[in-house]
Amino acid sequence: MANDIRLSRLELEVMEHYWRLETASVRDAFESIPESERPAFTTVQTITQRLEQKGALARAGKVGNALLFRPLISQRSVYRRMIDELLALFGGSAHPLVSHLIDSGKLSLEDLRDLEAKAAGARRGKGEKQ
Repeated sequence: MANDIRLSRLELEVMEHYWRLETASVRDAFESIPESERPAFTTVQTITQRLEQKGALARAGKVGNALLFRPLISQRSVYRRMIDELLALFGGSAHPLVSHLIDSGKLSLEDLRDLEAKAAGARRGKGEKQ
C-alpha cells in the first residue's frame, strides 16, 4: 500500500525531483539536482530502481533507450506520514515541535498568522458539518 512506503533521506531527495518533473528519465532527475549537491549518476539510478521496487515510482514509457518514471505516491502523503511519525515521538503533541521552530527562528510571526488563519478556517469547517 502506498501509505506504508518509507523513504530514506536520499530516496526522498531523489523523489523531490520526480515530483517536480512529473515524468522523467534517470538522466532528467540526475541533471535536475544542483551540481553542488549531485550524487553520482549511478547513485540516482540505484535510488530510482529502489523507488520503483518500493512502489513509489512506476515506469511511464521509454524514449530511445531511456526509461521514463512517474511518481505513484504524492509528496503530500509522504510528508504527512513523516510528520505524523515525528509527532508520535512527542506523544502526538505538536507543541514541542512548534516551540522549537519558533525558538530556532524557522517559524516567523507571519507563518504563525497564516497557521492561525488556517486553524480558524478548519474550526469553521468543523462547525458547519456538525
